[in-house]
Amino acid sequence: MDFDLSPEQTMIYEYGKGLAKTYDRAYWMENAEIHRFPEEMYNQVAADGFLGIMVPEAYGGSGLGMMEMLLFLEGISNEGVPLLSLVVGACMSMSIIGEHGTEAQKQFYLPDACKGDIRFCFAITEPDAGTNSIRISTLGKPTDDGRFKLSGAKTFITDAGDSDYALVVARTTPLTDVKRKTDGFTLFIVDCKAKGIEMQPIPMSIPLPEQQYQVFFDDVDLGPENVLGEVDKGFDILFESLNPERILGVALCSGIARYAMGRAVEYANDRVVFDRPIGAYQALQHPLAKAKTEVEMASLMARKAAWLFDNGQPCGAEANMVKLAASEAAIKAVDASLQCFGGNGFTKEYGIFDLYPLVRFVKTAPINNEMIHNYIGQYVMGLPKSY
Repeated sequence: MDFDLSPEQTMIYEYGKGLAKTYDRAYWMENAEIHRFPEEMYNQVAADGFLGIMVPEAYGGSGLGMMEMLLFLEGISNEGVPLLSLVVGACMSMSIIGEHGTEAQKQFYLPDACKGDIRFCFAITEPDAGTNSIRISTLGKPTDDGRFKLSGAKTFITDAGDSDYALVVARTTPLTDVKRKTDGFTLFIVDCKAKGIEMQPIPMSIPLPEQQYQVFFDDVDLGPENVLGEVDKGFDILFESLNPERILGVALCSGIARYAMGRAVEYANDRVVFDRPIGAYQALQHPLAKAKTEVEMASLMARKAAWLFDNGQPCGAEANMVKLAASEAAIKAVDASLQCFGGNGFTKEYGIFDLYPLVRFVKTAPINNEMIHNYIGQYVMGLPKSY
């Protein structure tokens, strides 16, 4: 693995600096506080050609990989303007269609998605299954005429209300009827405005532009053209999307952590108490130094995970370990930064405490760190299953 970024990768990583000159942290927070999707920022990203980073060039994308997607998302997060929708849309949905879609599906969805004319969300989590995705019960029931009737419920679906299409993970064969528990999964591309779909926003305490939704499906009519991949064989495609989600979560954590620490360093150099800048005091300096070290180590491991993914090598261990490391490091970084500001850190004027809920959220989502500990113990280290 070459640790030097190419000129193109450097440009992608530094794009956020230019974007933030127009769409800065203040703009992002204005939208986040009212849960309004930042349309203007998203359209600018689309116009500059960054929505289709992982989409083949033949369908309007750049034909690049996970490494470039990681660099892009980390670069804009460094400026305090993360876009969670890029994880579930540009990566988990558009790139999957580009990899596994039929020619007709690629032609129909991807060019418009790359231009920002349509948006995707990704629907897997269910109220009763939670982390145990094997037990999802949303069912695409086959009909006698070769179609499907989709029924069930999903929860915590990011940006569902404003999305045009959802990539829905369902069963076409119930868990009780399969030989292997990973059989019977099918991915569907579903029009979010289709008859039989109802959505309800979930009130969230986290300032984020993208809202979370409960989504209900009641005999939604789907045809073979809505199936992504093969019927009953969607589990492998599903897991192709989950490792990238973990890797890109690191981009959000690393970027927000750097933004917080950058603000803290600036403040700690200027703020004078007891005749010297407070940054000279080890009680503030050492926690920041430790957090900086942990954040940069996580960022580096994320690049390894992205490199493995792009080179077709297994990356589950790296993706899970780095998600764990980055979420913990980001919490420490924001907490150490907050401490530098004293009481000012809790004011709207300084906007530091507003960074905490997002990084704390990544400790729980898209999969909680407790389950990642279980995965590392069992599948990486070879310890007995603990649950």
